[in-house]
Parts: sequence; structure tokens; C-alpha cells
Amino acid sequence: MTTNTPTIQAASLHCREGNSDKEYHVAVEPEGEGYIVTYAYGRRGNTLTTGRKTQHIVTLAQANAIHDQLVREKTAKGYRPVGETRQPDRTSSYDGQDSGIRCQLLNPVDESELDRLLGNNTHCLQEKHDGRRLMVRKQGDKITGINRRGLLIPVPERIRRAVAEIPVDVIIDGEAVGDMFHAFDLLEVKGYDIRTNAYLSRMAGLIALLDPEHKHLRPVNTHMEPEEKRAMFETLRLCGSEGVVFKEIDSPFSAGRPNSGGSQLKFKFVESASFVVTGVNAKRSVTLGLLASDGNGIVPAGNVTIPPNQRIPEAGRVVEVRYLYAFRESGSIYQPAYLGERADITTSDCTVDQLKYKSESATAAAAA
Repeated sequence: MTTNTPTIQAASLHCREGNSDKEYHVAVEPEGEGYIVTYAYGRRGNTLTTGRKTQHIVTLAQANAIHDQLVREKTAKGYRPVGETRQPDRTSSYDGQDSGIRCQLLNPVDESELDRLLGNNTHCLQEKHDGRRLMVRKQGDKITGINRRGLLIPVPERIRRAVAEIPVDVIIDGEAVGDMFHAFDLLEVKGYDIRTNAYLSRMAGLIALLDPEHKHLRPVNTHMEPEEKRAMFETLRLCGSEGVVFKEIDSPFSAGRPNSGGSQLKFKFVESASFVVTGVNAKRSVTLGLLASDGNGIVPAGNVTIPPNQRIPEAGRVVEVRYLYAFRESGSIYQPAYLGERADITTSDCTVDQLKYKSESATAAAAA
């Protein structure tokens, strides 16, 4: 009788670009009654940094899924299996290549800061749309999309057609919600880099370029005066919006995310976070995990049910989940609602630092 023995995964990758020559290794290894995932990385020929991605023992299927996700992430960043040379860039712009362009990412602000931000004249207010971050670059007839990781991606067809109507070359930053592109920043226009200009100047240029009534591409509504900001804040809170964004009107564009604070801040009316799927359960449910605060493996964060109209994600995939709050004692989230997969988020972004907590003992006391 022939039996099929599950394969234990391992991969060795390398990336050579300019003076950079790096290697990355990931492997599934047996430990106790289960398996762990280990990694090693660094400059080729030097001592490598090593560690493990799984804090706890997992099943072979879970370990292999985490391994595969890591390989996909590294391949998207230009890594190739050892012994394989990188192929020349393809003519298609939609192949996950690095665009060399990075988004400006926002830090969250807590409720104690709202009065200052709503009452000053230095920050404008905009609605935070619940979609996918997208930068669109138009170069003549060529239109490409760039995700929050800086990788080239396809642009939804209706948005692509709308961008094609713009009479000049541009790079526009915004949020795609279905076939609607909510534009909130202008980085380049007519071949000129305007990232060092004040935000208010860049936004004014964007408004001048776009039709505010277009079905698929329009600038976000921007509110400046304190009274107007407070009124819009309450309107958005009551109508179920995801949240608001505050932007310092005199600030230049700054790629990446500052360690704290910054010129662009977000406040969310509802909580959501990105999780790693660590297992698929019965009755259309998946188990969620997050990277531990010390970076040592994945810790459990509860389960979420997948709606009937959504595909059940495989173990190792990154998904977005909305929740009411998290319990610090167990790390589990309360009242989770599945939003979908996030191909633009890496497992390294799925950390416990995303969560907002409420004490389980306090909740029990309140219910007593």
C-alpha cells in the first residue's frame, strides 16, 4: 500500500540589485508533536540573522502555509530561488514589481487629541474611506497602479479610464472603493515632482485637475474651518463612516510612517486590523493570529466567520477584520466581522500592536 507523506517545506532565496546582495532562508521544522517555521536572512557571505516565525507549535499544514506566504512576499520584493537568475522586466506593469514609489502612511490618534485637531487652523479634515490604498501613475497612454507596499498592480478598468481622461501626466494618491477612486494627494504633475510643496497646495492642484462629480474619480471633500470640521466629524460618526484623517496643511509629502505622530493622522470610529489566517475551521470559520510584540512567532487572536459571498482564505493568507475591541488577557477580538483578504499587507504588518484593548475582568464585572 502506498501512503502520501506530507512534504515539509523549505526554501532558499537571494536578491541581487546594484550593490545589494542578500539571501533569505525559510524552513518548516519538526518540534515536539508539531512543527515550527524558522528563518535566516542577511548579506550573502556574512553571518545571518536567525529566528522563528511561529511562537507556538502548529500543524504541518499551518506551518507550510506560513512558509508559502513568506516565499510569496519575498518573491514580490525581487527575491528568486538560489540558482535562478532574475528575468528581465516584463512589458506588463501588473506583475508585482517594485515601483520605487512609497505611500505616506498615517499614525492613529486617540480621542484625547480630537479637540485640538478639530479646533485648530493648521489641520484639515477628510473622510477616511474604507477601501484599498492605491496610487495611480499616468505617463502618456500608460497607466499603472501602485499599492501601499510600492508594488505595481492592476488598476480597476473604470478607474483606469477615468485617469486616462486627465490631460497631463500625474501621480495621484488615494483610496479605491470598488470602481470609485477617492483621490487625496497629488505627487507629480506634468513631469514635475511637487512632494515638497505644502499639502494644501498639492490638494488645490488635485481639485483643479479633477471633476468633483465624476462617477469613478473625484477628490475627497476637505474641511478647513474648526466649526466646519466639527460638524463634518459628527456627521461622519453618525452615518457609519470608517473614520477621519487630519492633515497638516503646510506639510510636505513624507513617504513611510513615522515612529509616532506625524503630519498626517487618522482617527477610526470602528476598529479593524490585519490578521494572519492560521487555520480553517468548520462552518466557514478561520482562526486568526498576530505577530507577538517581541517578534517571536504568531499568537492566537480568535476566530472569524467568513460570509457566504466570500471565498474562504487559506492558512497563511492576510485578512482584514473589523471588531469592537480586543481582550488584553487572551488577545482575542470581540464581535469580529470579516472584511476580506489583503494582498497589499504582509505578515510582518500583522502585529498585536494594531489592537485596541478592553479588560476581560472589567467586561465581566459590567455584565454581573
